[in-house]
Order: sequence, then C-alpha cells, then structure tokens
Amino acid sequence: MIMVMDFIIYLALVLFGLVLGSFAGATVWRLRARQLVADKKAGEHVDHAQYKKLEKLAHEKVSKDHSRCLHCGYALRWFDLIPLVSWIALRGRCRECRKPIGIMEPLIELGTAAFFVLSYILWPFDLTTGLAVAQFIIWLISGVGLAIMFAYDARWFLLPDKVNFAVIGLGLVSAVLMIIGSNNHVGALLNVLGSIIVLSGIYYVLYLISKGRWIGFGDIKLGLGLGLLLGDWQLAIIGLFFANLIGCIIVIPLMATGKLKRSSHVPFGPLLIAGAIIAKLVGMGIAEFYTLSLM
Repeated sequence: MIMVMDFIIYLALVLFGLVLGSFAGATVWRLRARQLVADKKAGEHVDHAQYKKLEKLAHEKVSKDHSRCLHCGYALRWFDLIPLVSWIALRGRCRECRKPIGIMEPLIELGTAAFFVLSYILWPFDLTTGLAVAQFIIWLISGVGLAIMFAYDARWFLLPDKVNFAVIGLGLVSAVLMIIGSNNHVGALLNVLGSIIVLSGIYYVLYLISKGRWIGFGDIKLGLGLGLLLGDWQLAIIGLFFANLIGCIIVIPLMATGKLKRSSHVPFGPLLIAGAIIAKLVGMGIAEFYTLSLM
C-alpha cells in the first residue's frame, strides 16, 4: 500500500512538473516579447529579427493567447502541447513548417519535473502538518518562477521584475509560515533576516561599490526572494558558496580555453538559483556534518 502511494505521489510530481515546466517555457517567450516591445517604445536598441519574430506574442489578448511556432506563426493544437511527448514525437520541429522548435522548452520541462521529484525526495523537513505541507507547496510553486528566471537570465542576461516580485511574495509567505511554526519566533525572525542579509545585502553592497558594474539590481531582488525561501543564515551561506563554486567550475575552464574573457558578462542568476536549491535540500546535512567534524 505504501509503495502504491509513493508511486502515485512521484507520478503526480512528474506530471505537475512537466505541465508547469511547459507553462514556464511559454512564459519565458511571452516575457521576452513584452520586454522587446517595451524597450523599442523606450527608444532602446533591440534585436530586430527577434522583435519581428516575437512581436505578435506581446499584443495578443489573454483570451486569444495561443502558443505558436515562432517561425511560421502556426497555432499549436492540443496534441502539439503535451509536455515533452509532443516535442519527441515531432522530433523537435514545428508540425507545419518543420523548422526546429528549440531545446530550451523540453529542458525547462525536464528540469522542473526533476526539481519537483528531488525536492520531495530530499526535503529536510517533516510533511506531517498542514503548515509544513503548505511550505513545501510554496517551495514547488516558487521553483516554477525560478525556472523562468534561470532560463531568461541564462539567455538574455536579465531577471524579469514580474517573476522576481512573485518569488519574493512567495518567499515572504514561506518565511511567515516558518516563523509561525517555530518554537522561538524571535530566533526564527532573526534567522530569516540573516538569510536576507547574506543573499541580498552583500550583493547590494557590491552593487553600490561597483555602481552596477559587477552585480545587476535584479540579482539583489533575486537574493531577497531566495533569502526568504531559505529562511536560515547558515543555508544562505551554503547557497552562496555553491553558487560561486559552480560559477568557478564553469567559468575557469572557459577562460582557460579562451572562450571567455575577463570582460565577458556571465549571468549570476542561474548560479544563485542552483546554489539556493542545493542549500535548501541538502544544506542542513552539510551544516550538521561540518559541526560534527569540529567537535
């Protein structure tokens, strides 16, 4: 009976992850379309080829907003929108014009599904109370927003404000629930504030010192949302450590081979997101191991 329940839970997590990952992938393109239209109206330089391709997405009404091929404008039918399955069946190409759809969408779907499943497997807190389950659900929903920002920043070096503020709002609710469920409300509040200082405050100081050259303000807002979601200064430090470690692992070989220069811009948002996820899921184990090793 327990095995059947576990199978149902894992299946539900995979399906919800794929569906919400598909939503995240579609949202990335709609946000980009609206960003390009806004930039052009403001007189800023835009990629005209990309603007022409995405402009229709920005002007469609919500009631008539359909997913379309970015090449030929073909409105996708329901059988073209089955997460991952449709992409595999069509071999990554549009049903109408046969041009490549792209690899970003299925990667976001798979990534979100993996995030849902791993979060359940590695969740370090109990799920026996309504308050605890609510925090877990908020974490999963926040993961959809993080997937959008991960993809958007990795591709266009920008973190959309709308998604950033949504994650901050979810993080605030999560932090409040964490404080309410704690036996020491004052200590829990200070823990949350410490987490915010580590993941947002430090970057704000760097932003002021460099006048925005080293860190974008979007990273500061992302750090605020992640700090609220982690709610623990120790986890925040671990998340920051892993973000920089992953960055070094990626950047140093690219610089050594000449594919990156010192002046090259590297999006830090995806690294910060990856570091925070690692910290949330395994950070407590790392902190306990480190504490025991010092005894």
